[in-house]
This record gives sequence, structure tokens and C-alpha cells, in this order.
Amino acid sequence: MSGRVPVTVRTARWCAAHPGRAVVGWLLFLALCIGAGAAAGTNKGTFEDFWIGEAGRAEQMAAESGLTPPPVEQVLVESARSGARPEAAAEEIGRRMKALAPVVAHVAAPVRSADGSALRIAVTLRGDRETAKKDVDALLAETAAVRAGHPELRIEQTGSASISVAVNDKQGQDLQRTELISLPVTFLILFAVFGAVLAAGIPVLLALSAFAGSVGLYGLASWVFPDAGGAALSAIFMLGMAVGVDYSLFYLKRVREERARSGGVLDHAAAVELAAATSGRAVVDSGLAVCLALAGLYLVGDVIFSSIATGAILVTLVAVAGSLTVLPALLAKLGPRMDGRRLRRRAARQPRGARQEGRLWAALLRPVMRRPLVALLAGLLATAALAAPALGMKLGTEGKETFPDSIPAVAAYDRLVTHFPSAGPAHLVVVRGADPAAALRKLAAATRGDALFAQDATPVPRTARDGRTALLALPVPYAQNSPEGTRSLEKLRGELLPAAVAGAGLETAVSGEIAGGVDYAAHQEKRLPWVIVFVALAGFAVMYAAFRSPVLALLGTALNLAAVTVSWGVLTLVFQGTWAEGLLGFESLGFVGSRTPLMVFAILVGLSTDYQIFVVSRIGEAVRRGVPTRRAVVDGIAGSASVVTSAAVIMVSVFASFLFIDRIEMKQLAVGLTVAVLFDAIVLRAVILPSAMALLGERCWWPRRPTTTGRTGDAVEAPTGGRHPVRA
Repeated sequence: MSGRVPVTVRTARWCAAHPGRAVVGWLLFLALCIGAGAAAGTNKGTFEDFWIGEAGRAEQMAAESGLTPPPVEQVLVESARSGARPEAAAEEIGRRMKALAPVVAHVAAPVRSADGSALRIAVTLRGDRETAKKDVDALLAETAAVRAGHPELRIEQTGSASISVAVNDKQGQDLQRTELISLPVTFLILFAVFGAVLAAGIPVLLALSAFAGSVGLYGLASWVFPDAGGAALSAIFMLGMAVGVDYSLFYLKRVREERARSGGVLDHAAAVELAAATSGRAVVDSGLAVCLALAGLYLVGDVIFSSIATGAILVTLVAVAGSLTVLPALLAKLGPRMDGRRLRRRAARQPRGARQEGRLWAALLRPVMRRPLVALLAGLLATAALAAPALGMKLGTEGKETFPDSIPAVAAYDRLVTHFPSAGPAHLVVVRGADPAAALRKLAAATRGDALFAQDATPVPRTARDGRTALLALPVPYAQNSPEGTRSLEKLRGELLPAAVAGAGLETAVSGEIAGGVDYAAHQEKRLPWVIVFVALAGFAVMYAAFRSPVLALLGTALNLAAVTVSWGVLTLVFQGTWAEGLLGFESLGFVGSRTPLMVFAILVGLSTDYQIFVVSRIGEAVRRGVPTRRAVVDGIAGSASVVTSAAVIMVSVFASFLFIDRIEMKQLAVGLTVAVLFDAIVLRAVILPSAMALLGERCWWPRRPTTTGRTGDAVEAPTGGRHPVRA
């Protein structure tokens, strides 16, 4: 029967028999990943990778004709007290910036605000947005020097480059703080679960090793799926800690359970093989579910989602590999030292086969199983109530106004647009054909006196060298995600621009911050149904492959969608209102980030399927022992309660730690995932799943009830030193 031994068992058996080789092999694998990633470097996404919709087409037209607006930094000089004169400081700024040539391509003359209280100096940099991010530090240093020499003035610098650099630096610092919070909290939770320092430390170390290895692999993968400005790093850490710790936790708890069931007679190597046949295979199934769900993000056709999916899939695969190889080696090698003295003394006093876990959950499940229809209806009602706000969800994109004011460049931007409305968001209108500048001058004239467009400066078209393409920037005196900004775009695209080019046979397109955000959200809404269908079918396929039951697969898919809709509903309730601002430390923008629902959906379906596989696997084990389905549901859920609850607590602690990142999209992701995991662990697992399975009864396993033979019950030869055959 050795030919039927599952690969997870064969792998664990070899690693347990050769722990030194397994550990060295794992370290070499990590070194290879990190070294290869460092040697290859990270391929950053280009400007073209972010082109989407009409806004992307406008950007392409501008780039082809050499009209792409150059990066510009603005220096704002304000009088901090009465009598202070900003002219001298403005002149000094101009001199210093001109001395930075060729980094600085042009310095405009100072422009005074309408109320006369401020001056702004526009500094044009060389190159594109990426080179500007590298060059902007030199400009910031000069601005700081002038500021130090003029304490009577408020002198600040802002612009896309300075804001981008500052936001990325702030997020990096916040991510480090998140790591400092989540790592000790995770360790303390694991210590409470295992009662031993060594057993608590190994899952954390394996999760960190998965993070390190996947970051190296991500560098290689970025040459296929370009990196979107480091967006994947947070996802890699978040998911790496969650699944890395959880997979190790499932494995460790099963090893302890098998040894406790044998009264301590079973040695660690034998217990490792038993765990490999059950939890090991469940780790593979759940890892596959997570990866397939995340693969749905590729269907969005967006560089940001592709980079996040790539990093998250890689860290999941590395975490699975570590759980199946180096973890069994460490468990077999370290043996009783992972139990701790207190736990060994307690185990020695326990009678053989004693079961102390799950009694509370069995008591909680008793009323559910007694009246399953009532419990199911109550669970569905709670789900509907929490999911209902999602019907009113509004999507928006990050803009300069969405970043925290604690960043000086962001605060300076807010003051800049207050004094100079034309320095805010702008519609970039590109026209191609015969005499395009004439059409754009007509368009500019049509916006004069219109409150939807800034009136403090006169827009002037720029024409390409061939004379056939021209670009006009139409500033808007409103925030990027404001209703007024959206209305100005709709009026421009729907009325003003068609009227300006009527009958001229010109090709037109509109870009800019507002247009880019609107087109980006529309693109995601268009792709969302395809992602939902793919991810739902992937979850169904994994559940069917694990249990060979379309009924369970369909039930699992429904539970996944329930968790997602609840998460979306809570996101809408929290972030489109203002009641939670003080509690979570954010300022409501009246919308949910356009990327958040898709991210939450893909991650949650994977993690929810993950939990279901572990729980239903335990129920299936009881059924294969001949237990009736209704009783097996209680035994399976109660028997897995300790490990699944511990895993949920760890995931919640990891996700909740991202609330400390001062960026609203990260807070939304943290809230969405935290709420869904809690709902999954409490309502779905304790109410809806058991009540549904109780009502279905033996039909859960259609077309065939699990037996001790077949795929889900393959017998495995007993390991040397073991006392029991291994059953999957």
C-alpha cells in the first residue's frame, strides 16, 4: 500500500528522518530566492503600464506627440506674520532652483495670489515622473535652506514628486511599526495557545522566512508582472504573516492532538506523519484555494492588481512549502522540547485519549443543532443586515486630498490650492487633427465664467512640433474625488468638448487626475463580474476536489460570498460615514477606495475556503469513522475549534495592525478583512455552516458518503516507532 501514500506524508517522512538536510535545504532555498531577487532587481512599472480607458488613450496621444506635461514642483511662500514680505525669499528660491540645472529645467516667475498674501514659484524638473522622484530631494533641500533663513515666512514645497516620496516614506515607516506590533502580538497569542516559547516562536520564524523568500522571488517575477510602486510589499507581509503562521499552527496543533490521543505513546516522528496525512493535505488544499482566488486579480488587467496578486501568491506558495518541509523536520528534531515543562506535566496527568478541547463549542452548537432551521434563518438575517449597506457603496480613487495632512507636502498642497485654485487637479484635453489649437482655444473660451473650472488663470494650448496634436490643461477648483470635479469632467466630455470640435473631424481624449480616477473605477466595475465568477468557480473547484461533493462545494461558495458581502457592507457603513472617524483615526471621504472591494473579495474567498477545508475535513474524518452527519458536524467543529479560533485571532491581530498605517486604503483593507474573519469564525462557522449541514444531513456528501477507502481515506503505512496507521 506504500504506493498510495500521499505526497505530503512522504515529504514529511523524509524531512523528519533527515531534519538536518531539510533545514539546510530550506535555508539554501531562502538564500537562493533572496540572492536571485537582489541580482535581478525589481522591475518597476512604467508610466504606460498605468494607462486605462479614455484617460490612458489621452496619455498615449500626448506621449506620442511629445506633449506629456513635465513634472512640476510648487514652492509656496506665505507671510507668517504681518509686515513680512515674501518677495526676497521668492527671489532666493528662484536663484537656488536655477542653480540645480540640469535637474531643474525651468523656474517660472513668482505669481501672487488674489488676496496678495502668498507667492508661488513653479519649478519644472527634467525627465518624467520617475526621474522627478529621484531628483526632488535636491529641491527640498534648497527649499529647507531658504525656510531656515526666513523664519518670518511660511515656505513649503509640494508637487506630485514630493508628495509621492513623502507618502511612500511614511507608509514604509508605518509598515515597520506594524511589524513591531504584529510580531510580538502574534508570538504572545501562540504562546498562550502552546504554552511553550519554542512552539510559539517557530510559526513566527517560518512566516518571516516565507516573507523574505517571497520578496526575493517577487523581484524575479516583476520582470513578467511589473512592480506597481511597492504596492505588493504590504500585501506580501500581511498575507505572509496570516497564512504562514496559520499553516504552521494547524500542523503543530494536529501533532499535539495525535500525541495526546495516544496518551504520549506516539513519538513525534509518527505524530508528524499523521499530521501530514490530515493537516498537511489540508494546507495544500487551502494554499491552492488562496492562490486561485488571488489569481482572479489578474483578470482586472491592471498593473497594481497584477503586482499584488503576484506577491501574495508567491508568499502563500512559500508558506505552504515551509509547512510541508522544514516544519516537519523541526517538529521531529526538537520533539518534546517544543512542549514546555508545564505542558508535559499536564499531559502526564491526563488519561490516555482524554479530550479537553471543544467542550465550550459543543455546548454552543447544541441549540443550533436542536433547531437548525431557526438558526439558519437567524444567521442569514444577520448576514443580510450587515451586507445591506453595500448596496449604497460608492467607489473613488486615491488623490492628493486623501493622503494624511501630517505629511508636510500634503498640507502644503491644501494651502496651495486654497490660494491658487488653478494649481489643483486639471483636465488634460488632447486633440489630434488639422489645427487642433483653434479647437482648444474655443474650448478654453467656453469654460470662462463656469464655476466648474478654475478662473484664476487663463488656459493656453500647447501644440506639438508637427502641428497636428495639441494639449490644453483645464484646472478645476475642487478636490479630485468631489462631486463637482466629476460633474466638470462629465460636462467637458459630454458637452463642451464635442461642441468645440464639432464638424472638424478631430480625435479627442481627456485625461488628468479626475478623468484617470473615474476611468479607473469604471474599468474595475466592468471587470468585477468576471473576477467574481472566476474566484467563485475556483473556490467551488477546490472544495469539490477536497471532498468530492458538489453540495459541499456549493455550500462553501455561498459561505464565501456571504463573508465578502458582509465585509463590503461594513466597509460602506464605516468609511462612507463619519461616526467611526475618531475611533479609527481617519477623515471620511464619502467613498470606499476603488481597489478595496476587489482586494477584499479575492483575499477573503481564499481565506474563507481555507477555514472551511480545515473544519469540513474534521467533519469528514468523523463521518469516515461511522459517525452520523449531524453528530459529525458537532464533533468536527468542536474538535477544530481551538486551532481555527486561534488562527482567526492571529489573522485578526495581523489585519488589525494595519489600522496603524496612516493611509485610508490600508485602513479600509484592514477593517474589511478583520470584520470578515470575525464573521466567518463566529456566525458562519458556529451558526450557518452547522445548521445548513444539519438540514442537509447525509445529502451533504452526495453522491457518495465518505468511507475509509478511496481518496479521502487512503491508508498509509505506520512510520517506524509509531503506534497507529496513518489515515488521511
